[in-house]
Amino acid sequence: MKLLFEVSGEHPDLPFAEIECVGRIIDRRERVGVAECPDPAATTRLALTHTVMEYLGECEPTAAGISALLRNLSITTDRPFAARVKVIPGPLARPSQLDLERLIGGLISGPVNLRSPEIVYRAILSEDRCYLGRVMYADLRGPYENRRPITRPYFHPGVMMPRMARAMLNLSGVMPGEVLCDPFCGTGGMLEEAGWIGVRAIGSDFDREMIRGSRLNVPAADLMLADATALPLRDRSVEAVVTDLPYGQSVCIRADTLTRLYEGAMVEMDRILKEGRRAVVITHLDIREIARHHFTILQFHEQRVHKSLTRRILVLEKKKPVTG
Repeated sequence: MKLLFEVSGEHPDLPFAEIECVGRIIDRRERVGVAECPDPAATTRLALTHTVMEYLGECEPTAAGISALLRNLSITTDRPFAARVKVIPGPLARPSQLDLERLIGGLISGPVNLRSPEIVYRAILSEDRCYLGRVMYADLRGPYENRRPITRPYFHPGVMMPRMARAMLNLSGVMPGEVLCDPFCGTGGMLEEAGWIGVRAIGSDFDREMIRGSRLNVPAADLMLADATALPLRDRSVEAVVTDLPYGQSVCIRADTLTRLYEGAMVEMDRILKEGRRAVVITHLDIREIARHHFTILQFHEQRVHKSLTRRILVLEKKKPVTG
């Protein structure tokens, strides 16, 4: 099914990379994507998308272009509807949002109800295009606000927000019923998000206090007090690895340097991951040279968190074994 996505503007590429985990992007503009998705319901797991819509059509971002598109579509409904318009700021002159909403409402045949519509038709003007869709899933980001880290039984500062943790899980391609491992689980943010999408979560940490916190936050997860460079897991036993590598002088590690820790952890991630599956690794350093010894690098993203921290996000795929 052809779907239209209104995405977050906090990063230019991550929202689209996340959409690729549930479909195939065929067109994109700033904060808008169009994708072919075999299972529309799977899009509800996305964290960097605001709204998912059935794609109805597109045109030039002008009143004349929108009028021609709607006359061609001849949309008729007997259910109360509303027309909404989102204008992404840009250098091109745009009609006013209110004028466009009135225009669209007048060209759709049916009862208008602006307060409690059963159907919402949404137009998004971005760059040189206007996209029109019928809303299927809205406010996808809302639930993450209700489980902010500060609301957990055990809180530790500096943890990743749930929306970003969910996006990292989605980039891993892990599916319900599969097994995910976070070898630096901390207070369990990745593990919690795994549970929300029906994934079995295994977490380990070398810091006993972090394991205690994870047990409070994610009672259903399988937790281990373990060294990430020597995990007590079988070879090729998990479908995904997602982890935020430790950094700074205050973290509890066994290796004598962070570089050696990262190298040893990469070896273990490679060992426990099944063939052809993904690891998503987040760190403050660019560790592509370390990663490419063990994995194929599929994606590399940088996200500035604040002036002293930039996240480097690596999406990695386990290499196929070399045969003679």
